[in-house]
Order: sequence, then C-alpha cells, then structure tokens
Amino acid sequence: MNTSKLTVALAQCNFLLGDLKGNAQKILNQATLASAAGAHILVTPELSLTGYPPEDLLLREAFLTDVDTQLDLLRQALTQFKDLFVVIGHPQRHQIQHEVKLFNQATVFCNGQLIASYSKQRLPNSEVFDEVRYFTPGNQACVFTVAGVQLGLIICEDAWHSGPAMQAKQAGAELLIIPNASPFHMKKTNLRYEVIKAQAIQTQMPAIYVNMVGGQDELVFDGASFALNAQGEIVDVAPQFVEYLSLITYANHQLGKGTITPESSIEKQVYDALVLGVKDYIGKNGFPGAILGLSGGVDSALVLAIAVDAIGADRVRAVMMPSRYTADISWIDAKDMAERLHVQYDEIPIAAMFDAFESSLAKDFAGLPFDATEENIQARVRGTLLMALSNKSGRIVLTTGNKSEMAVGYCTLYGDMAGGFAVIKDVVKTLVYRLCHYRNSISPVIPERIITRPPSAELRPDQKDQDSLPPYEILDAILENYMENDVPIEKLLESGFSQEDVEKVTRLIKINEYKRRQSPIGVRITHRAFGRDWRYPITSKYRG
Repeated sequence: MNTSKLTVALAQCNFLLGDLKGNAQKILNQATLASAAGAHILVTPELSLTGYPPEDLLLREAFLTDVDTQLDLLRQALTQFKDLFVVIGHPQRHQIQHEVKLFNQATVFCNGQLIASYSKQRLPNSEVFDEVRYFTPGNQACVFTVAGVQLGLIICEDAWHSGPAMQAKQAGAELLIIPNASPFHMKKTNLRYEVIKAQAIQTQMPAIYVNMVGGQDELVFDGASFALNAQGEIVDVAPQFVEYLSLITYANHQLGKGTITPESSIEKQVYDALVLGVKDYIGKNGFPGAILGLSGGVDSALVLAIAVDAIGADRVRAVMMPSRYTADISWIDAKDMAERLHVQYDEIPIAAMFDAFESSLAKDFAGLPFDATEENIQARVRGTLLMALSNKSGRIVLTTGNKSEMAVGYCTLYGDMAGGFAVIKDVVKTLVYRLCHYRNSISPVIPERIITRPPSAELRPDQKDQDSLPPYEILDAILENYMENDVPIEKLLESGFSQEDVEKVTRLIKINEYKRRQSPIGVRITHRAFGRDWRYPITSKYRG
C-alpha cells in the first residue's frame, strides 16, 4: 500500500497576457512560497507563462520564440528550489513529420530537468474559445511520479470529456492534476464541480483543479480553485477573484481536508467580477483613471460604485451633463452620490450646445416633429464632452449602458455608447437593480431614490423607458431565453409571452446588431454575452 504523503501547491495567479518576464517572475515567486511551505509540486494554470487567451499572438513567430527563450530561463531559475516539481502552461511548437505544429502544453520541471509534458487533447471551439484556430490536439497521456505518487496531468477542456482522464488512469495515475484558464460566468462554479465530480467518480481518482484569476479584456477569470476526493466530495476551495496559494495534502490515496471557502451569492460574484474586470482593464492597459457621465439614473450609479471599488475614488471623475429635460431630482441625486463616494464631480450643462445644434439644423428640420433625432443629439453632445475630457486627461471613459438596452438598441451610437470600456454591457436591467441593492448592503453609496424611481433617459419631457420598451422583467426574460439560450420564437409564444412583446424584442435584437458591433467591449458575466459569444451577421433576413 502506498503510504507516501504528497503536498500540492496550487498557484491561483493573475497573469498579464504577453508579459513573459513578469509572468515568469510571478511563477518564481509562487515557487518560493510553495517551497517554504514544504510543497512537493507547484501547479500553475493553463498557459501561465503567456496568459490566456493569447489569440493571434500565437501566429507570430517572434512571440513563440520569445516564449521558448523565457521558458528555458524559467527552467534554469527554478533550480534554486531543490526537488520542487513545477507545472508550467505554455504554447509549444513540435515538428510533426514535415510540418511544425503548435500545442497547448503543460510542462513539468524539477531540478532543471524536463520531467514530463502534456499536450491538451480537447480544444474548445465554442462560446469565447477559439483554440482550434491555433493549436493541434495532443493524443498521449501524461503520468509522472512525485513523492511516490503517480500524477496524471490533463488541461482544462480535457476534463469536460471522459477520454483524457480515463486515459491517464489507465496509464497508472492515481491523482488527477488539472491546470485551467476557465473564465467566469454566473453559475459556473457549480457547473465545474459537477463536471469534475463526474470525472473523479468515473476514474476513482481524486482531482485537483487550479484556475487562473484576473481580468483579460472582456473575460474575467475567477480562480475558485478546488479539490475533490475520489467520491466526488469537495475537500478544498480557494476564494474567488483574488490571487491565492492553496496547499493540499494527499496520503493513503486520499486528499486531506483543507479550507472550503463558502460560495458567495450570485450578486456578490457578479459584482466582484465587474470590479476585477474594471480594475485589470484599467491597470493592465495603463490608464491613469476613469471618467463617466453620471445622470442620476441607476445604471450610471452602479458603474460609478464599481469604478470606485475597482481603482479608488481619487482616480474616478463623474460628470453631470444636464439638459433642459433633466429632472431636479436627477441633479440632486447625482451630486449626493458623488459626495458619498468622494469622487471628483463636475457639472457641464448641455442646453446651450443642444440649442446650437438645433439652430444649425433649423432649416432642415423645419416642420418636422421632435423625435429620436433630437434625443440622439443630446446623447452625442454628452459623448463628445466625455471623450474630450478623456483625451485631455488620459482617463478612459466608462460607458453605462446595460445588456437590456444594448440588446434592443435603446442606446445612441457616438453618444452614450462612446467610450473605452462598457462595464455593465452584459448585465440585464433587472440584475442592475439587484447589484445596486447588494452594493448598498455593504455601505449605502447609492441614494435610494435612484433605485426606486422609474428609469428614464430624460431626453424629452416626462420620458420613461417603458414608453418604448416592454417592462424590464419581460424584456429580460425574453432576452435570456431567446439570446442566451437560443429558444425559438414559437417556443417563447408557447411559454406565455405575448406575441407583441416577443415580436418587438426579437426584431429589435436583430436590427441593432450594427450598433453592438461598434460598441466598446465590456465584462462578460453570462454564458452568452454580446461579442465573442454572439457572432450574428448584420445583414440577414432570417428571424426565428
């Protein structure tokens, strides 16, 4: 009977994509901690050396050559940690017959020697993933011995299919190690547990799952690394959205009980994901701060709270741009919130600028009624002002439109859509309200009236969102079914939605694709967001 005791360190790290030297140093720092803690092996996430996803950097020979160079330097630097095995994720070129192929690889080093390597077998090619474009699938198991224990190594998507894990088991593995770069979306943690639980039970092997953390463009990696015993029971869970080094013991064919971080509410998970997404987008791209239009409405209020929590009040500027249609309470509540959060707050009235546009266009608009044209002019004046302030200061403009609005085009190109990062682009309106209540449960930074008053764009007298749209509870439900889950129109009608609402919403989704193509990227928090997940043609007659 194998009585060996093994300590596994999981490096749940936030890597900067393309920062090969910085990522290598981060791995070395984790190795220092793991070695000091008595770990036998350190496991880093998928493509830890490059960051994930590298996308078309993988098509550049210079990038791949630099990866090879940095990997070798890292191998040499790791010799200072005697007898510590380290698993590193990286792209790797291999000569296959007469052609060079690229693989998504995990390599095991110890004492300066290459101990083992594994090439990912199942390449995801759906949702946000496009690995078939870059990588060739592997086909071999990887099993190696550490402290007398046979470890099987597979990578991320491999664990969602039965073949690679069972192949490792048949090759002699008794413990499964799974490096991952698995992005967050709502309910993803439970889905991961169920998938890895099925693998553990089927193979009768405990499984250790280490995940990346951090924001990368629209993706947010939530960490939440964990371990399951052979019965599929959770024995260790790392916290979400923070860097963390887990230490897990394995002895007598069993994983020891570790620290199980309780699962947070959906609202907390989403809010934390949005904060981390904003923090890393601004920080990793080197913006000195952020600026946004604060309207006194619920969407801009939520974005302001997120921005302050992400980068600090001293780096956030809020600008109120009232028009002739702005209600006094909007003015009052916007200023109140800015004071609560201690951000720089400025007011730039747009009435005179709007009047100038109307005067210039008076001849062309003579005899025509006030309509969306004039509404859009106001939004575009505001967008121009924010972009001018951004250009002068270097601060990025955070847009404040939500997913419900983006879906049906209740937004203005070059107006409220103007900016660099769309914070709540994937957050439906009903969830916006839930997130506001969640944030106020921490501290009351959003004035209650902002949350309770009927939503309005305030671009014409007494305007309400529901003048143009179905109630958000209905709109969001149709959006979830039709856009996120591909439920056909006829099924929506059978489920009880009115034909008028279904026809209106689905038509608006279709005809506003051209707007969404021109919108900034934003944090992805659902399993299907507009952007990477949604690649519908702009020109198309099909609706169904």
